[in-house]
Amino acid sequence: MSVALVRVCLLRPGARIPFRASAHASGFDLYACLGDETVEVGQLPVVVGTGVALEIPPGLDAQVRPRSGLARQGVLSTFGTIDADYRGELMVTLYTVAPGIGHTVRDGDRIAQLVISRLADVTFEEVGELVATARGSGGHGSTGR
Repeated sequence: MSVALVRVCLLRPGARIPFRASAHASGFDLYACLGDETVEVGQLPVVVGTGVALEIPPGLDAQVRPRSGLARQGVLSTFGTIDADYRGELMVTLYTVAPGIGHTVRDGDRIAQLVISRLADVTFEEVGELVATARGSGGHGSTGR
């Protein structure tokens, strides 16, 4: 499989190219680019800039995902998709999951992960009914605890 090239534009001093922290990590760390500012994260969503813009090649899917280390502290980023034709700054929306949990984001903090995968080439076909399965239309929690 060929290696895809994602072009990166650093928009401000202190911005950092997304970085894979270990050889087999599926995500690339995204860093806050705030200069001397800080951002206080609580239960209401706040948007944190990364100072990075990407040129995602068509055929790739780029997603912003939470970091497990922050999630363990009750701090999450929302999932987000970066479309191949978007050229603006990557922004990460952060919030905490419960009252009383606060988090301060400083310049250079790792705030989310960027995961890139290949898109499936699909076509949708309208049909009158679907092939039956053992699960059928059982929804959330229908396969057990």
